[in-house]
Amino acid sequence: MTTRPGQPAPMSEGGPWGGKDEDRAGGSGGEGPRNPWTPPPRGDEPGGRGPRGPSAVDEFLRRARESFGGGGLPQSPGGRPIWLYAAGGVLLLWVGLTSFHSIGAKQQGVVSTLGSYSKTLQPGIHMTLPAPFQTVNVIEVQEIRTIDLGSAGDEAEKLMLTEDQNIINLGYSVRWNISDAKQYSFQLAEPDATIAEVAESAMRAVIATVSLTDAMGSGRNFIESQVQQRMQEILDNYGAGIRIQGVAVKQADPPDAVNDAFKEVSAAQQAAETYTNQAQAYAQQLAAQSQGEAAAFDKVYEQYRLSPDVTRRRMYYETMEKVLSGVNKTIVEAPGVTPYLPLPAVRPAPRGTATVEPTPQQQGGNR
Repeated sequence: MTTRPGQPAPMSEGGPWGGKDEDRAGGSGGEGPRNPWTPPPRGDEPGGRGPRGPSAVDEFLRRARESFGGGGLPQSPGGRPIWLYAAGGVLLLWVGLTSFHSIGAKQQGVVSTLGSYSKTLQPGIHMTLPAPFQTVNVIEVQEIRTIDLGSAGDEAEKLMLTEDQNIINLGYSVRWNISDAKQYSFQLAEPDATIAEVAESAMRAVIATVSLTDAMGSGRNFIESQVQQRMQEILDNYGAGIRIQGVAVKQADPPDAVNDAFKEVSAAQQAAETYTNQAQAYAQQLAAQSQGEAAAFDKVYEQYRLSPDVTRRRMYYETMEKVLSGVNKTIVEAPGVTPYLPLPAVRPAPRGTATVEPTPQQQGGNR
């Protein structure tokens, strides 16, 4: 075939890789490029001719089959592939693990069907649809849980304002458990955070109604009961499914900035209270003693009214006995004795001497 000058040479029959004859010849003779998908001719045949070998794609597939056991997937003795039995075993295991549920004595199981509440399982063995069609959330309903707020381990202080405009730092704990597993599972996203916020709100409301002295001393029982009641009312309005078991105030101190000064004031108040109590005790002692003396005098007066002379004489003797019991005495009878009688030997120096005059009755008897 002849071509005009300036025209490209026409492609040979069969495409850009040469004609069929050239493909059969394996590109011998140097006329036209060789087909890249055709393997080179075998060199042991004369002239480079012979049967054409497998293509690169066929060779790749053959090696892949050899890597998987030569002839495809393994077969069971019955002629079925083993992977079918493996898949069946996995399916049975999945159904067994996700369909049978054991609920303990202190637990409840909340069943959800595709994310929606279905039922509540009581303690025992139960069966449900396998996951993900039905899921079971096992909840410890009788476990008592505790949340500590404002305790000594917390970095932030729980400063609250009392009724008398004082600031107090409180540390307290809340004990609670689950009363309704359904409400607990679907009503609250973060139960611990919700309970902590409700407890702080209730505590601030109650502290605002008591004085600083009551909050730090005798009013703790009242505060704890009021906070528990307020928390339960709020959580019931939320439908939280939570039961507050108790509130305990563990710490009630002034803020750290004024703690030293507050301790000094408290010590002074305690000292003043101690002195007041001592004075009251002494006053009560004197009052009791006075009442006792008055009662004894009333008894003597009753006896005096019955026999005035005898009672008057007895009182005279008793009085003189008390007066003269601690001094030396010299008794001189009037008849037969001179008015002046020096007796130095019977007058001791350290102690006084008392001279007893005759009583009017004695003088009357001597006449």
